[in-house]
Amino acid sequence: MNPQEFLIQLAHTKMPYGKYKGRYLIDLPEHYIVWYNAKGFPKGKLGDMLLQVYELKLNGLEDIIHNIKRKYPINQ
Repeated sequence: MNPQEFLIQLAHTKMPYGKYKGRYLIDLPEHYIVWYNAKGFPKGKLGDMLLQVYELKLNGLEDIIHNIKRKYPINQ
């Protein structure tokens, strides 16, 4: 998967479990992402996406994902 496809998929991925199940990853509270960073992200694609969300939030770049979500809607 190229970086553009990864970001488009990230923009449309929701948390699959836990307290924030169903919330878009980019919309998870910052304290939750920071907690995951300290605890360790899950293995696999979800962990990769959560790590990317952490980096984006750390640098104040969440708007990039919100813009991607609007520019590349996924038909559901």
